[in-house]
Amino acid sequence: MFVVLVLMGLAAFGCNRDKRDKSLIDDAGGRTPEDLPELAVDVFKPMDGGIDLAPDEIKGRNTWNLWCGGTEQFWDRMAREAYGLTDMLKMIDSRNHGKRFSEMGLINQPGYKEASKPDQYGLWIDEAVEPESSAIDPNVYGRATGIMGFRLFNNPAFDAAAKTKWNADRYYNDPDYAADPNLVRPYRVGVACGSCHIAFNPVKPPADPENPAWENLASAIGNQYIREGKAFANTVREGGFFWEMLKTQPPGTSDTSRLATDHINNPNAINPVFLLGSRLDEAEDEELAGDTLHLPTVSAHMKVPHVLKDGADSVGVPGATLRVYINIGSYSQHWLQQHNALIGLTKQKPFSVETAQKYSVYWLATQQKFQNVAKFFMRLKSFRLEDAPGGKDYITKDEAVLRRGKIVFAENCATCHSSKRPPDGVSETDWFRTAVLSPDFREGNFFSDDKRKPITLIGTNAARACGTNAIRGHIWDSFSSETYKNLPSVGEIEVWNPYADRTEKFNVPGGGPGYYRTPSLVSVWSSAPLFHNNALGKFTGDPSVKGRMEAFDDAITKLLWPERRPGKESIWRTSQECSLQLQVSVIPEPLRALLKPHADADGYFRVGPIPEGTPINLLANVGPDTDPVELVKICLKVKAALIEIKTKHLDAAAAKELLKREVAPELYKISTCPDLIEDRGHEFGGNLPDSDKRALIEFLKTL
Repeated sequence: MFVVLVLMGLAAFGCNRDKRDKSLIDDAGGRTPEDLPELAVDVFKPMDGGIDLAPDEIKGRNTWNLWCGGTEQFWDRMAREAYGLTDMLKMIDSRNHGKRFSEMGLINQPGYKEASKPDQYGLWIDEAVEPESSAIDPNVYGRATGIMGFRLFNNPAFDAAAKTKWNADRYYNDPDYAADPNLVRPYRVGVACGSCHIAFNPVKPPADPENPAWENLASAIGNQYIREGKAFANTVREGGFFWEMLKTQPPGTSDTSRLATDHINNPNAINPVFLLGSRLDEAEDEELAGDTLHLPTVSAHMKVPHVLKDGADSVGVPGATLRVYINIGSYSQHWLQQHNALIGLTKQKPFSVETAQKYSVYWLATQQKFQNVAKFFMRLKSFRLEDAPGGKDYITKDEAVLRRGKIVFAENCATCHSSKRPPDGVSETDWFRTAVLSPDFREGNFFSDDKRKPITLIGTNAARACGTNAIRGHIWDSFSSETYKNLPSVGEIEVWNPYADRTEKFNVPGGGPGYYRTPSLVSVWSSAPLFHNNALGKFTGDPSVKGRMEAFDDAITKLLWPERRPGKESIWRTSQECSLQLQVSVIPEPLRALLKPHADADGYFRVGPIPEGTPINLLANVGPDTDPVELVKICLKVKAALIEIKTKHLDAAAAKELLKREVAPELYKISTCPDLIEDRGHEFGGNLPDSDKRALIEFLKTL
């Protein structure tokens, strides 16, 4: 019964904390939105290809790259209350400076180096070689941590009493001390949107990824190298199931539904923001209502460009930008009252825009800034391989092959993957055959029709499309349209059951889930691996042109020759025997006293073992909405099976057979999304002649 006790105990603990935090007013230190102004100085001039920006566009870029919106309060709270799973102050440890990119995919800030000594509080913070602009007010934007998008703020709670209890050596080396909910740290770490979106400019790659220059960086390309688990769940200990789940998450993806959880493990590629003006030209109407109408610039009927890959992106760029800030911790005073942050066993309630506008200084300050962020986005163009160092050498010189590739694209891809469309009443195929040969076909074309497509048609892994956070009554209700919330069910999809060794049916619920937008092919040469989950193609971790092309060649080959994909081998599985484990010192009383006698010598309470090779999402995608009696029965079966594996010392084969017989069928019944094969689907073009596939690839390189 330990599994049930742990989950129920932690859920109750989370609820109790939420009940204690009744104040809706955020802690802005007595400031008003006017005390948190936009920054007008162009402090990032060499970035984004050195483009000349208008004053409002400069403000927008500064906001995107620097503004944390009070998220430092949330991440400080998580360090104290997240059961020892995250601590951003440890993540920025300067002693990791030389391996931040290789190990975490984080982008070091130009002009900063590894610290030569700890600071006055014994903390290792990057030192400035070339200090950032004095125009950046640390009281508004914090100061540099040495990592792009992560900012350091003085902790107002670090008073004289806190200083007497602070011990940096214990903080770094004693997990129980560091995870103490009462420990007050000298600093708080805030998170800006740039933390996940700033990455290397594909046409100006760095000579050394650990030491980039400003001209090597692009503000909104999306960091396809970030390891979200190592960055944001940096204190998770190896050997646990959660560590295994984070380990399998592909680089360059973010599971933005982990907080607040929708009980589906569905990491999503971090999108570049390109050609927003063209997207707006082709955007389709969405109907909006209720609290959503409190969002600025929103109306009951409006054209909405879809930037995200799933179908929930439906309130326009300003609303989506504001939601991102809440998702990374801004105005957590209200957000955390609407859901249980980590366990998610309490019913979600919608985040209220009206409440935020009434009580949150940080929301109002962000709301004042976001329109200039959108203006900045309008200036961002794509990156072409022909403009990259040595890029032309990767593109065919045979004009006949390139022309054939264009025709193949027109006949097989353009219907979905072109924002330039034929006039009404004109044959699409005939029009595209002519249009694709025009010299200006690429100009202003973001190579997507920006429409939602059902996963029954696309066939890719359904996890992201099945997300529920934006459906009616859930946490992001106010950030999705009525059009989205009224979408019909796409019906049944086929999913592979590795234990039964057969294909089974899964019915996708209606009310929003079940759709992906057509992804843009702009700069596709630079953004492999492919698919919404970065599951198609190998990850090279190399931002050079050579490294990007190696990744692209592998991914595009597997796209057009589906038989070359790993298929069932792409199922995310535990890499070793593991367990459900928690540090005893962070478990709340009285549950701590009950579990402590059953803890291991290292201070961790464990339930297991979970055998090596267990499908991650078989356990990760179990939702709490199952009938409680049925859920308890299933938990008991899981517990009994794990105990039998441990006490009988079953080998891997016997353990798998036991799970197949006793556990897997039950977990499949209550799975929120039992779709386990990650690289399946989108086999369009798979039946083309090989010569046409190769010609098509040559054309795709030029987008």
